[in-house]
Amino acid sequence: MMVRIDWRASVALTGTILKYLALTMVVPLVVALVYVEERQLLVFGLTIAFTIALGLALERLDPEPDLQPREAMLVVAISWLAVAIVGAVPYVLAGYGTASTLSHPVNALFESMSGFTTTGATVLGEISTERHSHAIMMWRQLTQWLGGMGIIVLMIAILPELAVNGAQLIRAEAPGPELQKLTPKIAETARILWLVYFGFTVLLISLLYGLHLLGLAPEMTFYNAVAHGFTTLPTGGFSPEADSIAAFTAIVQWVIIPFIVVAGTNFALFWYLLRGEPRRFLRNTEFRTYAGAIAVLTGILGALLYSGAAPALGALGGTTEGTIEPALRQATFQIVSLLNSTGFATSDFAEWETHAQVLLLFTMFIGGSAGSTGGGVKVIRWLIVLKVAHRELFTAAHPEAVRPIRLGGYVVDEDAVRGVLGFTFIYFLIFGLSTVLIALDAARVGYELTALEAISASIATIGNIGPGFGSLGPFGSYLEFPYTSKLLMIFLMWIGRLEIIPALVVFTGAFWRR
Repeated sequence: MMVRIDWRASVALTGTILKYLALTMVVPLVVALVYVEERQLLVFGLTIAFTIALGLALERLDPEPDLQPREAMLVVAISWLAVAIVGAVPYVLAGYGTASTLSHPVNALFESMSGFTTTGATVLGEISTERHSHAIMMWRQLTQWLGGMGIIVLMIAILPELAVNGAQLIRAEAPGPELQKLTPKIAETARILWLVYFGFTVLLISLLYGLHLLGLAPEMTFYNAVAHGFTTLPTGGFSPEADSIAAFTAIVQWVIIPFIVVAGTNFALFWYLLRGEPRRFLRNTEFRTYAGAIAVLTGILGALLYSGAAPALGALGGTTEGTIEPALRQATFQIVSLLNSTGFATSDFAEWETHAQVLLLFTMFIGGSAGSTGGGVKVIRWLIVLKVAHRELFTAAHPEAVRPIRLGGYVVDEDAVRGVLGFTFIYFLIFGLSTVLIALDAARVGYELTALEAISASIATIGNIGPGFGSLGPFGSYLEFPYTSKLLMIFLMWIGRLEIIPALVVFTGAFWRR
């Protein structure tokens, strides 16, 4: 066997990424200064020093790395693992010598991977800034914001040395079948996407804190506004509040809803909108399907809640039965949150009637748009799968017919069609196997787990969704799972964020051979 992969180049570039990741830890360091959290100053000071030293050491493996397509895949795969591992260090250090659940390395890695992959699943036994400090909770929020648009995309946008191989790196990391190139230079495209992402984040933070200043959202302090701005646009779902968005007033929930919808939309469309090309936005087949799915599912769930399928509104109390506004708000929020894999919640849907839960489970499988921060299978893939199914039925009746797959008036390349079918098959195969393994592992240690909980744990992690059903509901956690199951779910979150293929391909012999 002759190995062709220049792994040194891939590891060296991973070192560069880690070196600059350390700079982002200045944010929780500042938070620790503001809230006078002396222990956290030491925690993040040590982590920054360690991360920079590790990055510099890895860079020395290849001072002038040159990436080919397979090296680019390797960079993406190992850099996301490395970032999650380094991101877990503050959790372990902060929890050392305390009763924190994050003091265990597996729990810390689970929380870090969940953050960077914008999954939103948590192993925190108690969610509060009093229990885990303002700095640690803000780092938890920030990891989701960094992972939302993509760490590699961010690095390409700001680092000239990565821009040289930017197209190959983005192709391996970007969510969906492909990333739409907006400008001739890929680094400029990366900067545009991050600027749009940053702009929406700042707008949401301003609106949320504005509600607080107007007296309409007393609990939405500046800290909370920033924290939720960091996790809404990346469709992450982490919150420093134990009751998630249910801890805030109804107007806060209505403000957040459109931003979750934005987060699940292809960000390239907003660039065209800013350039005065609204037709490209409205004529986009995937966007119309995405908006239609939200409208239909919200209508169905709203009717169920109005008729009494949900007993309560979580922390806010009250009921949706026979009341239009709460039923519509709860339905809209839960649908856009789960469809886009955000994971926020305004009600404990784990307590809802079975038919409402089944509808939410179906919603989890859809996913956001390609080029968005949403997880899951993605709307465009479902469109292609449905069109392929229709073509097979047509050609069964007309064997002589040649019928290409079309989307928005354009013919989809057959290689792309095969790629979508391959991804979908592998996605559901891993989902099914993981469900069985999670159930068996729970039975091995005597942990009571229902079939619905096992299914939701699998889809919530590989789809980067976060909450599930039963004990994994929006106000529950994954803490009680055995460490072996947590390691499996860490793996699922990792491959799910990287769209499976770029992560799994590095485990094949063909990847390393000529």
